Amino acid sequence: MTVNVRLPWADGDPALREVAGEGEQAARFRERIVRATPLGRMGQPEDVVGAVCFLASDDAGFITGQVISVSGGLTVAG
Repeated sequence: MTVNVRLPWADGDPALREVAGEGEQAARFRERIVRATPLGRMGQPEDVVGAVCFLASDDAGFITGQVISVSGGLTVAG
């Protein structure tokens, strides 16, 4: 069995809603994320599908204990 993690969240993830809050607070949180992300936008679920599918595939059968950052550069820049 392998265990890997995909970080950070994408827009619409329940974890993001929990952290961002609601209403104006959530809008300000998202604006800060976009400004800090080198690719200039929030990640979307379709942005992370490939990484998740890879980690679940036989091609990743010898990869374990890793954190895969699908962040538009956020984790490098900020």
